[in-house]
Amino acid sequence: MILTVTLNTALDLTYRVPNLRPHSSHRVTEVIERPGGKGLNVARVLAALGRPVTVTGFAGGETGRALRAGLAAHDPDGLVTDALVPVAGATRRTIVVVDAVTGRTTRLNEPGPLVSTAEWNALLDRYDALVPTASAVALCGSLPPGVPVGAYARLVRTAKAASVPVLLDTGGEPLRRGVAARPDLVKPNAEELAELTGSHDPAQATRETRRRGARAVIASLGPEGLLAVTPEGRWRAVPPGLVKGNPTGAGDSAVAGLLDALVADEPWPVRLTRAVALSAATVRAPAAGEFDARAYEEYLGRVRVTADPLPS
Repeated sequence: MILTVTLNTALDLTYRVPNLRPHSSHRVTEVIERPGGKGLNVARVLAALGRPVTVTGFAGGETGRALRAGLAAHDPDGLVTDALVPVAGATRRTIVVVDAVTGRTTRLNEPGPLVSTAEWNALLDRYDALVPTASAVALCGSLPPGVPVGAYARLVRTAKAASVPVLLDTGGEPLRRGVAARPDLVKPNAEELAELTGSHDPAQATRETRRRGARAVIASLGPEGLLAVTPEGRWRAVPPGLVKGNPTGAGDSAVAGLLDALVADEPWPVRLTRAVALSAATVRAPAAGEFDARAYEEYLGRVRVTADPLPS
């Protein structure tokens, strides 16, 4: 079982419009509602790959109930176990508006609910009980109000104490503190790397992130793919050309691919191939947490992974 942690879950709404224009009214041609938040997206992709997964984090209010109902409804094989912790506040919503002409997206993120000390302690109790049963842990996304900024550092240390591999995918100060706790993998994007290290050169920034404590760093470079800096070496993984569609959730699918191959004990080139292929196949899907299965199979044979000769 893989455990994903989404402290700031969300009910995702995707609106498709013929042509998005500022300061004007729009007729929405399609509405998609899905359970969301980075870790839930990761979990849904893992389940689609046939991996049993348990999700924890916070859920509350009407949107929280809708999120949990959607989580069950979109799990036909029963591979996702709901271990979310209830909170008094309402789960947030995220709204993505997709321009059908250009494929560009506009994203609006509501703030999360205020989490009390008692609710945070309940989450810690649940997490501590789940970690020893997991084959890997993914800690994903932003922190809702009330959760300590060092929350991920605490969760990383718990996983490492149980000898369970832990992946961290967040940004800002939670990433800075989480890296210092020495996670096995971190998956920042270029912007998060630059904020963490002060360097806009991904190669330099990934090396600096490893020096700060991460065992392996998988940097997401958008259309340019992934840069991996690990104890076993450095690789670049490039997607099969420009893929048009909705990029929301593509990074979460990359995390799912990394975890799927990690649990299968695959070598790094295979892990990166799956991550990039899933990420590209998600761009072809209508919503985050989903991927185009045919595109994924096609992209697996077209992703290019090359060893980088620079020292790690």
